[in-house]
Order: sequence, then C-alpha cells, then structure tokens
Amino acid sequence: MNVYGVRAIYFFELSRWFRTLVQSVLSPVISTSLYFVVFGAAIGSRITEVEGVSYAAFIVPGLIMLSVLTESISNASFGIYMPRYAGTIYEVLSAPVSYFEIMLGYVGAAATKSVLIGLIILVTARLFVPFEIAHPAWMIAFLILTSVTFSLFGFIIGVWASGWEKLQVVPIMIVTPLAFLGGSFYSISMLPPLWQKITLFNPVVYLISGFRWSFYGIADVSVVLSLGMTAVFMLVCLLLVGWIFRTGYRLKT
Repeated sequence: MNVYGVRAIYFFELSRWFRTLVQSVLSPVISTSLYFVVFGAAIGSRITEVEGVSYAAFIVPGLIMLSVLTESISNASFGIYMPRYAGTIYEVLSAPVSYFEIMLGYVGAAATKSVLIGLIILVTARLFVPFEIAHPAWMIAFLILTSVTFSLFGFIIGVWASGWEKLQVVPIMIVTPLAFLGGSFYSISMLPPLWQKITLFNPVVYLISGFRWSFYGIADVSVVLSLGMTAVFMLVCLLLVGWIFRTGYRLKT
C-alpha cells in the first residue's frame, strides 16, 4: 500500500476542513444545540419519559446520528466533487496510488470529520441534559461504522453529481427526511401498528436504534439486525465505489 499517497489525500482533506472550522464544526453544533433547547425543553416538558428514559436524554442519540449522517455525506461528496470540478482529479488518478488508496484517503478523512463532530455534539449535549452511556465501546463502534458507511455513500453522490445543486439533493430531499422519520425524536413503538411496519423499511431506523441501545440498553429493533443492515449498506456502497473506479464513471470524462 502507498501509505504516503493515502496520507497526502487524507491530511489535505483534513487541512481544508480545519480552514473552515466555523462552517464545518460550529454550524452543526449550534444547530443541534437548538434542537436540544426546542425539543428537550418545550416538548420534554410534556413528554416526561420514553421507555424509562427522560425525553431530553432519549433524543440525544438521534440528534447525534442526524448530524453524523448529514456531515458524513456532505464532507465526502464535497471532498471528491471539488477535485472533479477543478480538474485536479486527473492528477490524483495519474499518481502512483491505487483506486482503493484514493477511496481510503477521501472516505477516511470524511469519516474522521464526522466522528469528531459526533463526539463534540456528545460533549455539548452533556451541558444540556444528564445521561449515561451503558455501552461506550459499542457507542464508538456504531459511530465509526455509520460515519464510514455514509462517507462511502457521500463519495458516490460526489461522483454522481454533475453540478453543485445536485450535491444537496440527496441529503436534503432523502436522507434528512428519513432521519426525522427514523426515530430520532421518538420510539417507533409509539406509532400505530401499521406505521410501525412501514417504518421498518426506513434504513435509518436501524442506525438510530442500535446507537440508542449503546446509550440506554433499549432499542426498537434487534442490535444484531441493526449491525447487519448497516453492514449490508456498507457492502453495497463499496461495490458501487468499485464499479465507479473500474468503469471510470464521471471520473475520466
């Protein structure tokens, strides 16, 4: 493996992120803090507990996961789209680095940013509401797995997008609604039976459910199923990325 090539891409992407810390870090932290104020204080005063957990604490995993999903996609899609837009992608493709190493650099940097933002929001949430983490190792594992999976998804979007506006279509029109409807602010057991079954077709449900289990030991679906669904989605994304590099789809044209 060309470690120097991977490091060059990885640290270049991180340095770009550090140059825009206000937009990259402060913006999602402030947005999430507002969710804590509005939902935790306003709605939390009416819904005292959900499955034995205070409502303000119950929404913490969902809000962290919501930020991690959107930031993973945004960072990875912008990271690969920018060199395509500027034409510098040809320098990367002609360098002595394999396709796997290129993906590792871009996706690794995007996932690192998302994990850091998730941890910052976790610390910030502690300022608003007391909570405990029952399984900290599993919490970190779910955080990393989700960040890597959706960074791969964002990489695919960045290659697919033919303009700046398309970078926002999937996150805004698809991912964000799925996250809101995936149990970020409620347990799916609170829904009518029919809607509980329909909600199970939402892949974000499994991510949020598994992540919430790592905090409080409660879950809407089996933890094994949550891990399995996330792993399947990651595998699909890896196959698509492999196809992109093998065919040169929108990279070499």
